[in-house]
Amino acid sequence: MEGIELDCIMVHVLEAGLTFLEANNPKNRPSVKGFNIIDGQLAESSDGATFESRNPALLSDVLGAFPLSTKDDVSAALDAAHAAFPSWSATPAPTRGQIIGNMGRLLMEHKDDLVRLQAREIGKTLKECGGEIQEAIDTCLFFQSEGRRLYGQTVNSELPDKELFTYRRPLGVCGIINACNFPSAVPFWKMIPAIMCGNTCVWKSPQDSPLLSFALARIMHQAGLPDGVINLVHGKGSGAGQHIINAVDEGRVNKISFTGSTAVGKMIGEVCGRNLVSCSLELGGKNPLVIMPSANLENAVEGAYWAGFGTAGQRCTSLGNLIIHKDIYDEFVAKLMDKVHSTRIGDSLEHEGVLYGSMLSEKYAKDFLEVIQICEEDGATKLYGQGRITSDNKPSGFVGTAEEGVFMWPHVYAGVTEDMRCFHEEMFGPAITLVKADDFDHALHLANASPYGLSSAIYTNERLEAYRFKTGIKAGMTGINNSTTGAEAHLPFGGVKGSGNGTRESGIWVIEAYSYWHAVNDELSGKLQLAQMDVDEIEMVEAEVRWDELV
Repeated sequence: MEGIELDCIMVHVLEAGLTFLEANNPKNRPSVKGFNIIDGQLAESSDGATFESRNPALLSDVLGAFPLSTKDDVSAALDAAHAAFPSWSATPAPTRGQIIGNMGRLLMEHKDDLVRLQAREIGKTLKECGGEIQEAIDTCLFFQSEGRRLYGQTVNSELPDKELFTYRRPLGVCGIINACNFPSAVPFWKMIPAIMCGNTCVWKSPQDSPLLSFALARIMHQAGLPDGVINLVHGKGSGAGQHIINAVDEGRVNKISFTGSTAVGKMIGEVCGRNLVSCSLELGGKNPLVIMPSANLENAVEGAYWAGFGTAGQRCTSLGNLIIHKDIYDEFVAKLMDKVHSTRIGDSLEHEGVLYGSMLSEKYAKDFLEVIQICEEDGATKLYGQGRITSDNKPSGFVGTAEEGVFMWPHVYAGVTEDMRCFHEEMFGPAITLVKADDFDHALHLANASPYGLSSAIYTNERLEAYRFKTGIKAGMTGINNSTTGAEAHLPFGGVKGSGNGTRESGIWVIEAYSYWHAVNDELSGKLQLAQMDVDEIEMVEAEVRWDELV
């Protein structure tokens, strides 16, 4: 596609001092030697170990080699974050906001380059990558102004000549760990409010998107961010990520923000809990979408189709259980399957109009193929889907050479009931399970029956059904006549039950996750006054009411 060489230009624009590796990459795409960024300086791993970043839509395309960070590397990043904290937390919040605004403007300037870079590194479509970079921009512009609204309160005292105040204070050093399916929006969701509140960060980049993470970190520094405020380390979750978690036990991390699996989130919650350290956990989902007879079926089909197969189903908010009222079940499924059969799949850097691209990596592909076996074992009826796409096994809508990347068929399983394991398991790939509901109450019960509670949706034109659904559903987010996916940068994002611990990303609500309240009692009287003890009692005066005169 025209403009692919912008990946190379991006490296020069960011003035990172990178070197290009000798690689026989296809289409003359550059391959670079990447670095950690610790205290504003480029750094290799302490033992020299590296790992490769490969394009999952074109496996022969190596984006670069990056440090496989050690415990010493993470320790150095933590040292830098601690050293930078006093100065950064003392920087006026409006000044911090201005730097964040600069980040947003730099993201806008380099948006096209970043979009192509992200599409190349994780295989998402250009359109989706464009939306994600825009969300990072929106986050910066939103929090730029929040730097002037980091409000506290003045509170009336119960005693004379005394003033009471509340202020927001930063927590300290934040460990940031995010998944690779949203490698630009999610770290900005986390780090922008964190630094706006005056915290410093150690960011462990997703293993499958280190080059994009490096580019984003460079943009942050070019915006005027002081050295040490955000430190980037690359590596595996079981390596660099685990070292950050272990540092909580060592008293070196004051906050963990994690996006990923529920199992890992529970482990992080245990570590933080025993140390009384705050953690934000944004975890998995098995998101229900209910279709009622009054719905506009064409609109509902579009919403269900996108929710299930956009991003190749690799969203925590992707559709899990599609719950359809029995009266319209057959008609709805027929319309949905017409769209599924025509799904266009391929590398959007090479082909236009694809709904979704590759899996995020070979590992995600392997995990997906294993989890859909649960549907087979449970006895669900497979309506469509044949695993991994190959030249000898491909749907009619696939474009390209299958063996060049990691592509999956769309999968649809019918006859699913709540006693099946596949009703409860997150698939994290292009697969949806169809569930039949007898009536509204049964549909709401089914929507609440999974262990997750992230996103949810209902299609109905009966206002009472919409009301009862939004008040009865146990989820952090609900769409009415909209899909389970999608959120705006100024709305709270997060879930309940197995989907999170109640904290939220985005909007003004996220400030609670990266600051604590500091109450100040300013005594002006020149003497000791004790609340609750020195307060003058107010005597009540009895007054006789002559009720007979009022009648």
